[in-house]
Amino acid sequence: MKNAALTSAMLIALASTSSFAATVYDSEGTSLKVGGRAEARFNVSDNNESDTNSSFEDKSRARFNLKGKTEITEGLYGFGKYEAEFSGGDSLKNRYIFAGFGTSAGEFSYGKQDSAQVQLTDITDVMATFGGDAADLVSGNKDKRENNFLYAGEFDALSIQANYIAADEKDADSYGISALYSFGVVSLGAGYVSQDAGTDSDDQINLAAEYSQNGFTLGALYTAGSKGNQDYTGYEVAAQYKATKQLALVAVYNFGEYDDTNTEEANNFAAEAVYKFNGNFRAYAGYKFEGLDGKDDQLQAGMRYDF
Repeated sequence: MKNAALTSAMLIALASTSSFAATVYDSEGTSLKVGGRAEARFNVSDNNESDTNSSFEDKSRARFNLKGKTEITEGLYGFGKYEAEFSGGDSLKNRYIFAGFGTSAGEFSYGKQDSAQVQLTDITDVMATFGGDAADLVSGNKDKRENNFLYAGEFDALSIQANYIAADEKDADSYGISALYSFGVVSLGAGYVSQDAGTDSDDQINLAAEYSQNGFTLGALYTAGSKGNQDYTGYEVAAQYKATKQLALVAVYNFGEYDDTNTEEANNFAAEAVYKFNGNFRAYAGYKFEGLDGKDDQLQAGMRYDF
């Protein structure tokens, strides 16, 4: 691959008015894709902290990503991804930075990437406005984890993932495994994640299910585990309905509490409407009803352009 050709292709893609993620280079088994989004959005809630005590907060952001893949030998390829997010004026956050190689047995990668549990939590983390609140008991359960070794394999209808996170601090490593099987309109999944916590170990189990047919999707996630010698139980339920080709209606309920003290960590219901003008531009608005003491309801709305 010639550097001059690759550079020219990237500059053309970045200057292009095309609204689709672009393959800017594809030659001799090597390809590069460029994509991202520009998203103008705001949140209105008394939860927002502001020097002027305003309940209005701008949450606009933009994302840019690069995805590359190259064939090494027959049945072996290398890949990598970088994604950045710009928000809050000049704030820049590296969301994903990872690379690895793929084989007929699956993909092996290292870097800042999702944990093995995300293929399960994504079943209920489906809103454009408000995310899942009840599932992430331990940090090793979350997305965009640094120092993360990940294996991901697809075997017909079965998806298996396993990861190990080497924490920066001592005695805080994490490992997890998950599996998701599709029976057609129904998918079932299970996962386990454990994280060192000094002399103790925090862990959790995730069980997930999804039903999807005729424009309607229902997802559920149940999690149980322990953190700091306290038992925790949580669940999330999500419903999506494609009312028309452009309009989608989404609702999610989140609940989580520590069993020993009956201390609620999450208790809310959120609903939103998303209108897609085409495959690249959408507008949305959502409202979150808070059930926890000391927290207020939230309204969030925005417009998003994908390229």
